[in-house]
Amino acid sequence: MKKDRYHRKVFYYETDKMGIVHHANYIRMMEEARIHLLENLGLPYDRLEEMGLMIPVLHAECKYKIPLRFGDAFQIDMVITEMTGVRMSIVYTIYGEDGITIHATGSTKHAFVDEQLHPIRLRRRFPEVYEMLLMTTLNKKEESK
Repeated sequence: MKKDRYHRKVFYYETDKMGIVHHANYIRMMEEARIHLLENLGLPYDRLEEMGLMIPVLHAECKYKIPLRFGDAFQIDMVITEMTGVRMSIVYTIYGEDGITIHATGSTKHAFVDEQLHPIRLRRRFPEVYEMLLMTTLNKKEESK
């Protein structure tokens, strides 16, 4: 299992009239973290898409604990918790700068599809991508050959 960490600060445009991060922006932050995770695995989205591999979001959820505000530094820890070769799940924890205070938790579920959005078996079509993702996954559920 490989846990990854993404760091940045809250931008002004991400806040609402109350001065806190608008709820929809936590999902965007998780997407940024997911892109960061894949890049760190040597699987940047642009390369995957050039190969004909798409990874759409099937489900996203976020539980809000303590609001972030403009200028707050935060970090997102994320880990791939399930990878079947057809689907993948990622769990996120958004911490404050101290790495202790939890501001939000979330998860996303994804499918692996081709450019026509047809489901694919990653192990058969892109075995090198399958192996890289499987090596970093907490709960491995290998698909049958």
